[in-house]
Amino acid sequence: QVQLVESGGGLVQAGGSLRLSCAASGLPFNSYAMGWFRQAPGKEREFVAAISWSGIRTSYADSVKGRFTISRDNAKNTEYLQMNSLKPEDTAVYYCAAGNTIVVVTTTPHYWGQGTQVTVSS
Repeated sequence: QVQLVESGGGLVQAGGSLRLSCAASGLPFNSYAMGWFRQAPGKEREFVAAISWSGIRTSYADSVKGRFTISRDNAKNTEYLQMNSLKPEDTAVYYCAAGNTIVVVTTTPHYWGQGTQVTVSS
């Protein structure tokens, strides 16, 4: 059974930083592309960032480029999202996702985590 478990969310002031983690189990982690999505209240879930299985390729939504960094540690079956210069509009539930290619994980992931709340106060 595939499990993706996010952690690291919380409350932070605007301009602050948070690092999210996603621990994966039940899948060959080093063969899967990984990603992050978010969903704000009253809005649709949107793509945030993705990383290839090797970590060589990354992709970001325009709204987070230059502020967020996605990374992974295949030895620990874990991916990360370092979020800097946070803004109130970054407030959302953040979801971890997995797919067999970076294109798939960006559009129609195979697996989802349960989400972690990030709240940025102004």
